[in-house]
Amino acid sequence: MSSSKSDDELEAWILYKLAKHGYFHGRHTAFENIVKGFKQQHLGKEGHKRLNKLADELIKRGFVNKKPTSYGLHISLNSEKSKEIKDFIKVTLGIDLESVH
Repeated sequence: MSSSKSDDELEAWILYKLAKHGYFHGRHTAFENIVKGFKQQHLGKEGHKRLNKLADELIKRGFVNKKPTSYGLHISLNSEKSKEIKDFIKVTLGIDLESVH
C-alpha cells in the first residue's frame, strides 16, 4: 500500500517547512532546499519533480515569493498571505502556526 501524500498535503508541508524556519519578509532560502527532508515514499513516482511542480504552483498562487539572485533562485513566504498560509496548514495538516511570524 502506498503512503504517497496528496498534492494539498505536500503543498502544506512545503509551506510549513518555510514558516517553521521563519522564511517570511526578507528572509529567503534556495529553491533547491524545498526537496530536503521529504521521504521518497511520500512523493510517489515523480519524486522531487513533483515537489518542484507543487512549489511552482505555490508561487503562481502567490503563497511563495521568488527572488532571483546571482547564485540561483531563492524563495520566501508572502507575508501578505500569512493568514491564508497558516489557515491552509492548519486545515490540511492540523498544525497551528499562530506562534510563527
